[in-house]
Amino acid sequence: MPSIAHVGYGYWGKNIARNLAELGHLKAVVDPNPAAAEKAAEALGVTAASLDEVLAAPDIDGVSIASPAEMHFAHAAAALKAGKHVFVEKPLALKTADAEKLCALAEEKERILMVGHLLQYHPIYVKLREMVEKGELGRVLYAYSNRMSLGKFRTEENVLWSFAPHDLSMLLGLFDEEPSHVSAQGNVSFTEGVADMVTAQMHFPGGGSAHVQTCWMHPFKEQRLTVIGEKAMLVFEDSHPVWEEKLRLYRHGFDRSGSVPVPEKAEVEYVQVDRAEPLKNECQHFADCIANNATPTTDGEEGLRVLRVLAKAEAALQENLAHQKFVGSEQ
Repeated sequence: MPSIAHVGYGYWGKNIARNLAELGHLKAVVDPNPAAAEKAAEALGVTAASLDEVLAAPDIDGVSIASPAEMHFAHAAAALKAGKHVFVEKPLALKTADAEKLCALAEEKERILMVGHLLQYHPIYVKLREMVEKGELGRVLYAYSNRMSLGKFRTEENVLWSFAPHDLSMLLGLFDEEPSHVSAQGNVSFTEGVADMVTAQMHFPGGGSAHVQTCWMHPFKEQRLTVIGEKAMLVFEDSHPVWEEKLRLYRHGFDRSGSVPVPEKAEVEYVQVDRAEPLKNECQHFADCIANNATPTTDGEEGLRVLRVLAKAEAALQENLAHQKFVGSEQ
């Protein structure tokens, strides 16, 4: 059974550590705050250690990383150089050049590099993607994802980088290709230079298109992925409170016998999926890939593709924001 050390016991890192411990894979916890590391280790029944100790330990096979995003590259690179398999929370790095270096390093060291694009391991998304790949929707024409809520406002990154990576990962997985064109528009309302609403559009070589809308000034929480096919449509609404109604199938069709297509509506069907915790699935997948020397669903190359789209969207966003006047809000 693979032994894994976890780095970064913060807001999200503690959830990763908990799942690894419950699965029996957690060996040690690393945190820059020694007291926090000791407390976490005691609660989880493992050892508190420094990063250097973990990297030097021959009985630790892999390292999971949930340190601040600006540290992802340095921590992942150090772990790979030490011969450890690596699971790093999104984003893989803040620069595509750094992500490319990590992918090359993983290949050189023959180590697994996995990125934490959590929704790829959500059982409902897995089912949705399976239905798409089996052709149940026909050719996918369009897909869009909304990830919006009221807060939490950030100043170190805009809403595109904060919210969109998971959605971009899902959409790239559905179309199975990188977009040929990426554009983005947004709005800055409160913190100068930090967009709090962004919509990114993508067009794919195969003819499909998609968009992602992100916002932290939305009146309610909305997490919805909609896929439009020639034969049917699917909606994955993760923010829906009822699990059994999170995945909806609409077998809407189109009568194209006349000069104008006429929609043929059908009743909604609820697609049933066994309940499971996505993060536990993700953590188990990392351990399984180590044990079987397998390529993760969200390997380094997948993380790099998402970063390339993010970088293109950010460039387009900044070009559009340059033509907008920042007014700010009244105190």
